[in-house]
Amino acid sequence: MALNVSLVSAEAEIWSGQASLVVAKTVEGEIGIMAGHEPVLAILAQGEVRITGVDGGKVLANAQDGFLSMEGDTVTIVAGQAALIA
Repeated sequence: MALNVSLVSAEAEIWSGQASLVVAKTVEGEIGIMAGHEPVLAILAQGEVRITGVDGGKVLANAQDGFLSMEGDTVTIVAGQAALIA
């Protein structure tokens, strides 16, 4: 099973696609999410979002000031500021 992931900033969609793992920094510490995870809503802290695609590829982004939600194998990350790391 795969996660449907969307990472957006206040200005644009940064990345969307399918992933096997999403790791993000929240105000309470890092959270890792895989398919089948319980629904969650978390406040983002400034830091790195790591997305592992279903093909094993890695996507890295900096994000801050927003939230992460997970429900029904859909992960939505909404950040005030976000950018991919080259």
